[in-house]
Amino acid sequence: MRTLIKLIKKTYGMAHPDERKVVMHNFASLSVLQIITYVLPVIIIPYLFRVLGAEKFGLLAFAQAFVQYFMILTDYGFSITATKEISLCQHEHAQVCRAFSSVMTVKIALAFLSFVILGVIIYFIPKFRTDWMVYVLSFGTVVGNTIFPVWFFQGTEKMKYITILNIAGGFALAIFIFIFIKGPGDYLKVALINSFVFLTTGVLGQYIVFKRFRVAYKFEGYKSLRQQLKAGWDIFISIAAINAYTNTRVFILGLLTNNTVTGFYSIAEKIASACQTFPLDSFSQAIFPRLNKIFQKNKAKAFELMQHIQRITTIFSFIFLPIIFIFANLIIRIVCGCNYKEPILALRLLLISVFFVAINAFRVQFLVVCGKTYIYSRIHVVMAMLGLPLIFLLVFSFSYMGAAVATIVLEAGIFIITYFTVRKLNFS
Repeated sequence: MRTLIKLIKKTYGMAHPDERKVVMHNFASLSVLQIITYVLPVIIIPYLFRVLGAEKFGLLAFAQAFVQYFMILTDYGFSITATKEISLCQHEHAQVCRAFSSVMTVKIALAFLSFVILGVIIYFIPKFRTDWMVYVLSFGTVVGNTIFPVWFFQGTEKMKYITILNIAGGFALAIFIFIFIKGPGDYLKVALINSFVFLTTGVLGQYIVFKRFRVAYKFEGYKSLRQQLKAGWDIFISIAAINAYTNTRVFILGLLTNNTVTGFYSIAEKIASACQTFPLDSFSQAIFPRLNKIFQKNKAKAFELMQHIQRITTIFSFIFLPIIFIFANLIIRIVCGCNYKEPILALRLLLISVFFVAINAFRVQFLVVCGKTYIYSRIHVVMAMLGLPLIFLLVFSFSYMGAAVATIVLEAGIFIITYFTVRKLNFS
């Protein structure tokens, strides 16, 4: 613990007072958001699981995993590349307007393409045609996510807007769920409510960009759109590859098993995901635009700062993840109302993979900061090529346990490759 405190103090002292103020303010905003968005699921998920039952809950989880692919397509890596671009030109209004306009144009075009693909899949594939309504209603989250300018708020380092809109959306979602969802037959309403909330926060986010930041939209020419597509390509491929072995686990379970098993596993994965992203995700988002600016001025300082932050994260993981592992049965009992063995075992296995993610998060991010997007992309593409067959094989052989074990193997592989890749970088 003393080592951890010393590291935190040293890391804090490395940053300029203005940098510390901005990062900590944004970290606080995003942390509040994460606390609220994780407290609400603690209430909502147990309620939905008990009211809908494992089968309908699993169907909704499968539908969410399915539409997540369209979210990846519409994001197209802009969550990183557009954030970086905005962070570097945020004081040049004309350039900000051009960047915003071109990114939004591409995202909307990709959303339209996604809906066409969805329609084709539903029409030609019987499994999707049977429950077509749940997929169509769930697609509203894709549209809402497309128009919500989280990348713009991150780039301008105004994370408070992300916090305000998502907290308001989270509370609205909880209220609607408790009012309108009363039994298994209401599962379509869950998809509808979720889409409505996403769409509303997306529209409000656009309103803030135009009203508060006075950004003017103008259709950019082909050259500008092509430039955005080219800039985001490596990151898009990386994110698509990452989701090929993360989001695909639930999707493959839904294809090869049944909705009940999928429901049990998705509960464990939601809890593991919460452990993985809080508070890591908040700090990662808060530090990314600032780290880009530090790197532009002093590469060695940015590299050293990243190393200190990663050490702190690793120590935190050593302390807290074993505690969650020990109390996994209690957590599942609270969420599901009973000690189901399937989600308990899956959660404990997934926590091992969470550890590998946590001790590697800022090394992976630094590859983007220092412009090594090709390496970033190549690592995840290679792991996806290995991971997809592995997930199919292990899920087919061992059901939900196979999905969890495959996750451990893949995250451990990414950690090893990234660790040695970053060690070779020299910014002294």
